[in-house]
Amino acid sequence: MRGFRLSHSRDTANLVADDGSFRIDDDICQLTRLQTEPFISNRKSIRNHWKVPVSTTSMLLAREANHFGRGRFSLADRSHVLGRYLPMDSPSHTERMYSEAYTSQFSIDGSLFIVGLKGSLIKIYNVEKGWKVQKDINARSLRWTITDTALSPDQRQLVYSSLTPIVHLVNVWSATTDSQANITEIHEALDFSGGDGEIFNTYSIKFSTDGRELVAGSSTNSIYVYDLEANKLSWRLRAHSDDVNTVSFADRTGQILFSGSDDNLCKVWDRRCFAATEKPAGVLEGHLEGITFIDSRGDGHYLISNGKDQTTKLWDIRKMSSTTKLSTRKTGFDYRWMEYPEQDRKLKHPYDQSVATYRGHSVLGTLIRCYFSPAHSTGQRYIYTGSFDNHVYIYDVVNGQTVARLEWHSEIIRDCSWHPYFPMLMSSSLDCFIARWEFPGNSPSPQLAKKRHRRRHAA
Repeated sequence: MRGFRLSHSRDTANLVADDGSFRIDDDICQLTRLQTEPFISNRKSIRNHWKVPVSTTSMLLAREANHFGRGRFSLADRSHVLGRYLPMDSPSHTERMYSEAYTSQFSIDGSLFIVGLKGSLIKIYNVEKGWKVQKDINARSLRWTITDTALSPDQRQLVYSSLTPIVHLVNVWSATTDSQANITEIHEALDFSGGDGEIFNTYSIKFSTDGRELVAGSSTNSIYVYDLEANKLSWRLRAHSDDVNTVSFADRTGQILFSGSDDNLCKVWDRRCFAATEKPAGVLEGHLEGITFIDSRGDGHYLISNGKDQTTKLWDIRKMSSTTKLSTRKTGFDYRWMEYPEQDRKLKHPYDQSVATYRGHSVLGTLIRCYFSPAHSTGQRYIYTGSFDNHVYIYDVVNGQTVARLEWHSEIIRDCSWHPYFPMLMSSSLDCFIARWEFPGNSPSPQLAKKRHRRRHAA
């Protein structure tokens, strides 16, 4: 993936110049501040000016003196304190994998960590038991790589997908640690082709919030829903005009679904009505190239998407439209081996519906993923993403600035995951390493750690 890269030229008709300045919608800006900053009355109670950040020491002293009148921190107070302790030191731990690390995710409670490799292996670590290996899964019917993994809501089952229409279910908590497909343990095969023998790639897989269904995006431009209780494909929806690279649920209700495609569009689907109409509830237009990943804020309104136009965009579905205003055009750009031209970075979609755009990272070579930071510890104040330039980027949602740029890996970082409660972030890279980043705490300064890291690599 690091070989010779071509460039492409774009037909710039109908596109507009972008001055590069950061803009954000007032609603999400205010919402984020309400969830991550102390209330004005709290600041006055500890004699701090509104525009001056409140120190952790002042916050703790005010809490102990009950200046807030509650005897405890509010959710915003907690996020204000914890959100300042970012996992941005040199990695506290690294581990070499058997092959390139493609996917990595903490479970919803942070007790498990799952990493999927380009080879046939998936490793599940028990974080609460000193990162002991809970299960080594040797995948079945693999083509090229593990494309996605997902845990069921009760964390009892893991589903994994590959470049085939067959996905597999594995029991996470069985007695077998070495899970070899249909040798030491059954990996239940689920056929998303509906039994008609069609061959396609499955790029994204998610459990429904009740754990009864699986939703997948594929190379057939379609979204699939598989009924686990009936053990059959329940429906297929031709959702886009190109590959569906990513699917995500909007919130815990499981009724609203997001999809992102190489046709440059995010679409919003209401499950209560699309079985009859087979039309989206709305369309979000603004990326100039295909979409690699979508992450929902979980509130039913906001989502972010990584695009091959080298941006992460923040969206509010209340601003979606029923149709697109600018037809999708093929530009000849292939992110797998082409550089994205600098002149194209200065272009903007004339009907961009996003509420903010974040720039700095590179989305090239593979389907790089982006996420909101955890609600519990940061109030979702940040957006973080892997990058083609071997770094993890952390952006401030409100001002768009890069607050951290994590440097250690020597190849593309395809995926990364922030622990839901602790200042800990895991990155997985095509250099065959996973790395654990934590708040520096009492460790040596990042500068000294970086020097040691360089010497170690030089050796």
